Amino acid sequence: MNAEISITGLIQQAYDNLKASDAVSAQRILEEALKVDYEHPEVVYALKCVTWWLERIKKLEDFRDAYDKGGFILSQWKSFYSFLDRIGGEKGGYEPCMYAIRRFVFSTALRFFEDILGDGVNRHDPGLLLQVGRCYKGVGNYDQAMKYLEQAARFKRDDGETLSELADVNALLDETRAAKVLFREAFFADPQGVDLRAMESELIIRLRDRVMQLGKTGRELLEWMPIYGCLYGVFSVKRELKPIEVGRLKQSIFTLENEVRSRPDNLSLLVPRLINRYFWLIDQYENTREDPGLIEETMLKIKIIDPEIYGQYIR
Repeated sequence: MNAEISITGLIQQAYDNLKASDAVSAQRILEEALKVDYEHPEVVYALKCVTWWLERIKKLEDFRDAYDKGGFILSQWKSFYSFLDRIGGEKGGYEPCMYAIRRFVFSTALRFFEDILGDGVNRHDPGLLLQVGRCYKGVGNYDQAMKYLEQAARFKRDDGETLSELADVNALLDETRAAKVLFREAFFADPQGVDLRAMESELIIRLRDRVMQLGKTGRELLEWMPIYGCLYGVFSVKRELKPIEVGRLKQSIFTLENEVRSRPDNLSLLVPRLINRYFWLIDQYENTREDPGLIEETMLKIKIIDPEIYGQYIR
């Protein structure tokens, strides 16, 4: 019992140091905890994570520019996901560890980006605004994250990564209606640009898990997310398109229909992408009270390329 109490205290101390951006001390404390119980699963897990990140931090010496340093840190998240998969990943259930790691990583990157923001000269750089917004979200300052991500989105209206990050922050702030609109826009504009593992809100995580249960993974998962988001009522908030947007939508549908016919090797991505656009077109027809025959024509196209989705849609 005493050993467990001691280890619990050491683990908490290590996490506190991590959140204070002192990963070196966190590593040393976890090594002390390991001497008490060298098989303690959370200590082993946390020590592996901290050591992994310290090895990456050492590589910052290879960069001179502050933006490159901050960008390098954030770029390592996807590699960290792969590392977590190898050691048991997020299924390990050590959320306090993941929270502390997240705070350490994003606060470290944020310091570099804030140095660049300086007196405001770079406050119109959409890439920098996105990175700063991501960092503030990562440290849990959602109000500040919203501020920077909204600015980034004004410059990057068709960028899936920016729109999804803004949507995620809206969801975390309980701005559910705005979150649903923005997620839907993100998956329409650039589904492959959305980093699902960077999303933190329950709204999108639950949808992701349900779609994965259907066997959708990887790039295919990203294309099917808006389809099931619509079918499950998650992406229920919709807007009327401007005339120029309707024209682009119809042109996109025409292009995709030709690709579906000419590229049978890529149907796993093309079909859901086309269905998503059919959904948008049907919504537009309904919003503007167009000829019902146009809706029936579009529904028939969905029935032909995916009868199962058609059946779910008309229920």
